[in-house]
Amino acid sequence: MTTKRVSKKAGKKTCVTLKEHIVEIISDSGEGAQRCGQSLGSIAARMGNGIWTTEIIPAEIRPPARSVAGASGNRIRIGSGYVTNGGDETDLVVAFNEQVLLGRVNARELKPGCIILLENMWRTHSDPNIAKSYAEAYERLVKAGYKVYEIPMEEECLKLTANARRGKNMFALGILCHIYNFDLQAAREQIALTFGKKEKSVIDANVDLLEAGHKWAEANIDFCFQIPATPTDKKQISINGNTSLALGVMASGMDICAMYPITPATSASHYLSEAFEKVGGIVHQAEDEIAACAFAIGASYAGKCTVTITSGPGYSLKQEAIGLAVMAEIPLVVVNVQRGGPSTGQPTKVEQGDLLTTIFGSHGDAPKVVMAPATIEDCFYSVITARRIAETFNTVVVILSDASLSSSQQPFDRPQFQESWLAPPIDQSPVPEGARPYDWDPVTGIARRFIPGQPGGMHTVTGLAHDRDSHVAYDPDINQEGLRARSLKLAALQKTLLPPEVFGSEKGDLLVIGWGSTKGAIEEAVEALRAEGKKVSSIHLRFLQPMQPGIKDIMKGFKKVMTIETNWSDSPNDQLIDEDSRRYSSLATLLRSRYLVDVDCWTEVRGQPVKPRTIRQVLLNKLEK
Repeated sequence: MTTKRVSKKAGKKTCVTLKEHIVEIISDSGEGAQRCGQSLGSIAARMGNGIWTTEIIPAEIRPPARSVAGASGNRIRIGSGYVTNGGDETDLVVAFNEQVLLGRVNARELKPGCIILLENMWRTHSDPNIAKSYAEAYERLVKAGYKVYEIPMEEECLKLTANARRGKNMFALGILCHIYNFDLQAAREQIALTFGKKEKSVIDANVDLLEAGHKWAEANIDFCFQIPATPTDKKQISINGNTSLALGVMASGMDICAMYPITPATSASHYLSEAFEKVGGIVHQAEDEIAACAFAIGASYAGKCTVTITSGPGYSLKQEAIGLAVMAEIPLVVVNVQRGGPSTGQPTKVEQGDLLTTIFGSHGDAPKVVMAPATIEDCFYSVITARRIAETFNTVVVILSDASLSSSQQPFDRPQFQESWLAPPIDQSPVPEGARPYDWDPVTGIARRFIPGQPGGMHTVTGLAHDRDSHVAYDPDINQEGLRARSLKLAALQKTLLPPEVFGSEKGDLLVIGWGSTKGAIEEAVEALRAEGKKVSSIHLRFLQPMQPGIKDIMKGFKKVMTIETNWSDSPNDQLIDEDSRRYSSLATLLRSRYLVDVDCWTEVRGQPVKPRTIRQVLLNKLEK
């Protein structure tokens, strides 16, 4: 075990070449650790490295300072090649106090022997209780085998700024740029971009802190790493899932986003609020979630398609209005950035708990299309696809993102805009004589969309059961006819979908099925097992309703099938649980009921992205049974 109390000159050092490393920067809320992490990720991406960043967000909006549960920051996985997920335990941590660090230790997020760069101002704090707490934590960390370097961040930052609390993040960024051998000019350019809306003096002050941290590390840190980059000639962007969704809204040709702020969905509408008007769009912040959904439906009825963005609790409030859009056959895109539940649950933590309520959560039968992006790039293209489906089938399309995708950052090829993404102009041509507003096609269930203002198209829209002329009707045959038509739309869409791609061989001992943000971690675990000679493959579903064709045929090629999800399922190891009492995870429940196949499941609801190493062990256990 190596312990560093600094301030010896590091002298000449040799950088260790690594395939990848996972870094965390953590602090109390408001100290800029998240910005430091985001900047580090962007710098690494500029250098040609693959990255995946994961925000570390406390459950409380403003947790007490120096609290174990109050860690706020960012986790960055930096790799030589393409990185698809946040990886396993952390290799190196920069911590602004020992208490937030202990929170990460308690959560088992640090690798044994992890390198810790710890702010040392607390060791000589004027409050003896704080000084004692720091000393005890330091000894605990050393005893546990971590490599602890005490860093005088406060002391060094005060040489450049009167408010060290607002400067440590850039000082830490400079240290990390030295440790990972990142180009200092690229870091300066990133700071200029990050603080681009500020005065030049602010940018200059942050660059000074960056350079001071880099210089200090060069003189005092006795190790460094080199993660070879794989530069690409293609233009790329590095953004998080919520920004990707927002860009997708603009690229899709939708003009209006109606929303009410809710964690973790709000940053998507924040981005739209800044950029949407530049392309002719409007963000409407309603007085509540119900009003936001009603506003979106009204705007869609007027001629185009509108999006409303929310999270789990907000989606629950929108349910009745969504039923109106289904009944009236008004195109609508709903984005649900899932979070932990039930009730207010874990507002800042990841979970995939809303699948069944999205599909079935309605009074009566209200069929909706349900999609789930699996990557940051998917978030962009899923919105374009959702808008096209919503307007083609005159229906509601729900996009199930989640808290992991929402705040994670990953580079991908810059999308090249295509005119085909946009909706056609609003049709104001006369309605053909004899056409009816709900003249359902007997095969597809689709009816021509009537736009307000079209000559000859006047009719009354209602959420009540209605006939083909939109007249309220309680005749049993008419009610059944309407229900049949709205359900047929899902079958019509399903016929246009392609089977999911198999990751690995099409036959084997175990097939793993996932959806949403677990894709990268599942495939990394599957790839590791296949390298060991295990006959494991996976598929990832981007359409949950309707499901893609060919799934049952794929399952037939494997001896065992299981899902990996981040929603609840009972463990068969619990004393009371047997086949009669076990509750299965969401996707496993759907697959078992639809295909009558014995689909097992494994789930984790710790509020954190599931790790590839964890999945690998789960799959290994399943293979050995």
